Amino acid sequence: MNSLTFTPPPQKQPRIKDNRAAYDNDGIKRALLNLEAACTIVRDENGRIGISNGTPVGVQTVTTLPPISPQQLGDPAFLRFHGVNMAYTGGAMANGIASEELVIAFGQAGMLCSFGAAGLVPARVEAAIKRIQAALPNGRYAFNLIHSPSEENLERSAVNMYLQQGVHTVEASAFLGLTKHIVRYRVSGLSQNGAGGTVIGNKVIAKLSRREVAVKFMKPAPAKIVQALVSDGSITSQQATLAAAIPMADDITVEADSGGHTDNRPLVNLLPSIIALRDEIQAEYGYAQPIRVGAGGGISTPESALAAFMMGAAYVVTGSVNQSCVEAGASEHTRKLLAQAEMADVIMAPAADMFEMGVKLQVLKRGTMFPMRAQKLYDLYEQYDSIDAIPTAERAKLEKQIFRAPLDEVWQGCITFFNERDPEQLARAKGNGKRKMALIFRWYLGLSSRWSNVGENGRQIDYQIWCGPAMGAFNDWVRGSRLEPYDQRHAADVAEQIMRGAAYLYRLQQLKMAGVAVPPEISRYRPM
Repeated sequence: MNSLTFTPPPQKQPRIKDNRAAYDNDGIKRALLNLEAACTIVRDENGRIGISNGTPVGVQTVTTLPPISPQQLGDPAFLRFHGVNMAYTGGAMANGIASEELVIAFGQAGMLCSFGAAGLVPARVEAAIKRIQAALPNGRYAFNLIHSPSEENLERSAVNMYLQQGVHTVEASAFLGLTKHIVRYRVSGLSQNGAGGTVIGNKVIAKLSRREVAVKFMKPAPAKIVQALVSDGSITSQQATLAAAIPMADDITVEADSGGHTDNRPLVNLLPSIIALRDEIQAEYGYAQPIRVGAGGGISTPESALAAFMMGAAYVVTGSVNQSCVEAGASEHTRKLLAQAEMADVIMAPAADMFEMGVKLQVLKRGTMFPMRAQKLYDLYEQYDSIDAIPTAERAKLEKQIFRAPLDEVWQGCITFFNERDPEQLARAKGNGKRKMALIFRWYLGLSSRWSNVGENGRQIDYQIWCGPAMGAFNDWVRGSRLEPYDQRHAADVAEQIMRGAAYLYRLQQLKMAGVAVPPEISRYRPM
């Protein structure tokens, strides 16, 4: 776009006529919280500063604040493209933590949420698709597509299912580079309308934290992969031609210091860098619709949401706070622990899906020994070449304290699991003691997350609970409010409060920029 454009509010807001000005803190805050009405800042004959939602007479007008709606925060193009009413989304949390109930709750409230399909067997994902589509027939949902470098079949089968079942929005996460599967999903949804424009049938939201990965999603699909897909009949020649003029992703979620997979990057550094990269690539390719860049990781309060929007985020994404809500696919015990977490109660621990690569994810350390036990397993993996090479005393300790079963029995469980999920993993482990050891250790890392979700009795000390410091910030914010109890947290309500709070804080910043001092008593937004 080469010129400024004006985007009006999504709907006309009512102006409340009230000629009386408030001069006390309670009255001033009530006026400011009336977001749908303009605020007139006045000075009376005694020099007192007050606020009215109307047009007071007999006083001097200092400045006027226009109405502001939470729907005005972020990029209006994001709202139109996804058919949502707020630039606020729920990110995918694997193993169904971002559950059907969570996705449906967001969708029915007019927001987007991504189902946590990673780690689930195909039949479970298919059942989730059918349930969500039945509840949200007009769309407004997404499904996670996670990169699986160690289990390519999972990525392939997920794309096959999404195309067959009509899933038209995916949140692509943990990608280190583009694969033929994500390219196939993207390009096979392209078509041309009567006016010669390109219609994007399959939307991609890429969640990432590295510039080198962002470049791949911001540019068109690689010609080599596209031509290979044409050759095997996965896409048409026309779709290949259309693919050269659109980016691989419509939206890029910049993932900062989050729960789960994270590079622990600070948002204040990462977001501006990726936005600048987007602008460079937009200047090079001149896309008809520029890529939008959103922010995730650390978003859990009105302050953090507003900070992201002020840095240029088109939308914000929440994760950890949603896991503590009643709709999440997490056990009551887990949600209770999350509601008690403080910002320092998190730690990095080995990840199940990329165990051999040494990849770590951020988890809760309060109330669980999972982080220490998972690290112990990785240290043993690094030290020994096979299960049989582990000293007898050390092996006995593993079987008693961590696995609670003989490792030979655990291996039989791995065989059963991977025969259903990905038999190729067993073939690669045949005759490879190191690979077999990795699969056995991943048994614990994988099940520990499931135990947390289903509330496995007797395994509470082994719960793997993905969590970022945002959870502690949220708990600080809601302390003493109606959202403090873990069983009173509903995802759509939390979203509304964060966004309304961000709009309120924006008003306060407008006051400060107008030279009006804001007393501490009204400088924070509390859940209403």
